[in-house]
Amino acid sequence: MIDFAGRTAFVTGGANGVGIGLVRALLAQGCKVAIADIREDHIERALKTLDNQEAMGVKVNVADREDMARAADEVEAKFGPVTLLFNNAGVNLFQPIEESSWSDWDWLMGVNLHGPINGCMTFAPRMIEHGKGGYIVNTASMAGWLASGSPGIYNTTKFAVRGLSESLRYSLAPKGIGVSCVCPGLVKSLIYASDDIRPKELMDGAKPVNTEGVKQLAGMHEVGMEPDVIAERILQGMRENQAYIFPMPDHKEELAEYFQEVLGDYRDYPQDPGYDERVKIESFRRERYKEAREAARNAI
Repeated sequence: MIDFAGRTAFVTGGANGVGIGLVRALLAQGCKVAIADIREDHIERALKTLDNQEAMGVKVNVADREDMARAADEVEAKFGPVTLLFNNAGVNLFQPIEESSWSDWDWLMGVNLHGPINGCMTFAPRMIEHGKGGYIVNTASMAGWLASGSPGIYNTTKFAVRGLSESLRYSLAPKGIGVSCVCPGLVKSLIYASDDIRPKELMDGAKPVNTEGVKQLAGMHEVGMEPDVIAERILQGMRENQAYIFPMPDHKEELAEYFQEVLGDYRDYPQDPGYDERVKIESFRRERYKEAREAARNAI
């Protein structure tokens, strides 16, 4: 079971929403915590609310791998090796794929997918080198399981974060590093105001901000789960070394229904040429996959 006390944590999107909840929860566990965010004013505001001096702010653009490496160096120079990584930063566009621009794709893919990739590629090798074990938590979403017509790009990124997390979980387990993918639903956060931090260079083809829609989304997120509640559930999921952390019970029945629909799309086709040989290969893969899942569960 992961021991939090004395470890250094790096939390992206750490100044608001789930991020600030994680910051508070980790400080309470005796961690040193870096609040990594793209908004300096939000970082400063967050730091002023914390009595614990074992917190620092670091401005970072998670979509920029060089900036991520620079932030990692800055944090480790002050707090020592980062062994807890929370790839939590995220943005959203509430529109369908066919109405989106290339810049829309570049923006959301940069933050929501390349951000976790950059975090993992920056910190995982360092965790291995430090030899102190560790843990990585990637924030996906229930939108990474249950897609809709809108938000199309967001769904795409969150489905990909699931694949990233699961593969990394199996490769890092033998090295004493755990990986979980957290899949929240509606959270009290500022993700509805993502347009406020959209880079100017990625505005080409952007639709005008729907101010009325933003107001409606703000109201919905106001009744979302409190960041401190979801953060405690994430830490509990880490203690239990869960592959997937579902902090809300809201979607369990819907997800079960969806799985049944997926299984219903299978057909009992007649055996085709090469079937027996293919089944042998797949049975080998299936056994290795089962072994990987079991090893990852028991490694941390």
